[in-house]
Amino acid sequence: MRTRMAPSPTGDMHIGTLRTALYSYFLARQSNGQFIIRIEDTDRERLVLGTLESLLKTFQTLGLDHDEGPVLRSDGTLGEKGDCGPYIQSERLSLYKKYAEQLVQSGHAYCCFCTEERLTKMRADQIASKQPPKYDRLCLKLSTEEVQSKLNQGELYVIRMKIPEGESKFIDAIRGEILFQNTEVDDQVLIKSDGFPTYHLAVVVDDHLMNITHVLRGEEWISSTPKQIILHQMLNWEMPVYAHVPLILNPDKTKLSKRKGDVSVESYLKKGYLPQALINFLALLGWNPTANREIFPCSELVELFDLSKVNKSGAVMNMEKLNWMNAQYLKMMPEKEYLALCQPWLDTLPITHYALPDIDRACLLVRDRVQILSELPQLIGFLFEPSLEYDASLLLWKTQTKEDAKERLTIVREFLNKRLTDQFSLIADLDQTIRSLIVERGWQNGDTLWPLRVALSGQKQSPGPFELLVAYGKERALERIDQALAKL
Repeated sequence: MRTRMAPSPTGDMHIGTLRTALYSYFLARQSNGQFIIRIEDTDRERLVLGTLESLLKTFQTLGLDHDEGPVLRSDGTLGEKGDCGPYIQSERLSLYKKYAEQLVQSGHAYCCFCTEERLTKMRADQIASKQPPKYDRLCLKLSTEEVQSKLNQGELYVIRMKIPEGESKFIDAIRGEILFQNTEVDDQVLIKSDGFPTYHLAVVVDDHLMNITHVLRGEEWISSTPKQIILHQMLNWEMPVYAHVPLILNPDKTKLSKRKGDVSVESYLKKGYLPQALINFLALLGWNPTANREIFPCSELVELFDLSKVNKSGAVMNMEKLNWMNAQYLKMMPEKEYLALCQPWLDTLPITHYALPDIDRACLLVRDRVQILSELPQLIGFLFEPSLEYDASLLLWKTQTKEDAKERLTIVREFLNKRLTDQFSLIADLDQTIRSLIVERGWQNGDTLWPLRVALSGQKQSPGPFELLVAYGKERALERIDQALAKL
């Protein structure tokens, strides 16, 4: 199979675009085929400089390789690989012109000289009379001589396809047979007055010349498919297999949009979502190979993917599930890799004078609690503050008095000062030792461990006291306890 991703360089990559690209990638890889990136930049008014480079960098970050298309060289310049280029549509204008003129010569398309003002009035009149807005084919009535005269005078024109009578249908690989009446299809512009093609001509020409066998795209493109079916028939070309992937939805079942949260791949990566977790999560939005698993490496997703099992209905962007999945990947990775990923997120913390082992212990302390790497500063920041800001009442367990809490902390402090060395690392040993003290004194766990934990964290919710003691080390742990005693 030869599949493609064909984004427009108009901004960051939409999360839905990535999911569709993943399915295309899976098909190509499982069939030992080729996955192609092609850039559709014919909408010149919406182009954003640097978007193509950003897209290629994002694919590198995600670890997704493509066989043909633009590439980002090590020096930051653009190149390309593959035998079907150029892979940027603005560099293929002569090809589109060639096939548009061929369609005009064969009677399947015609020149249209209507001004924008006339077209606007025509559509307004049609809407007012409750007719579907379609081109009225005024220029189709022009004689050959009239057309040539207008061309000779340099009048601006577009080339429109002449939609035939009848119907158009195709078998969608996800949705089954879809049928359209051609009377519902407008005479689509193929070449604009500036010489650039519209999406419909360019995509058909490119898919044919690049030997694309399977076209996966969002379901919003279903309505454009009859125009492409007709173009294939007019040019006597074989159609690729089309599959229209359902939308990704907000929790309220509306289309995922910027107004209700992040929609770009780059924004998720910048927040600290792992590439492998993002790929895993998006692949399972609307498709799942088994009912009893959620975690799949990319190689296994490639092996198991089945286009016919993709759901027809939209899939909700469940952030809780994404966060859970990202947390699983953080827990599963080797400790050294996890610590390396943590470092860039700690720049905002006052940790310059702390040794790396202290920082590593802090990151490991919250490993089971962190879901996204961007949470790290908030989760461990208190460990490096010179003092903690909290109300003394937080130190009290339920109905505990200040005097009682102060007594417990004082005795625990003396106990730790005598028993522990400068660096202690076994949480289980600390747990056993301090709990033995609690039993020996006839205390309860809650009114001893709660004041100790709050003294060390300054928070209502935090890692346990034994983990915090290990993260701090003896000297700094005693400082925190002294600060709590001062508050009491």
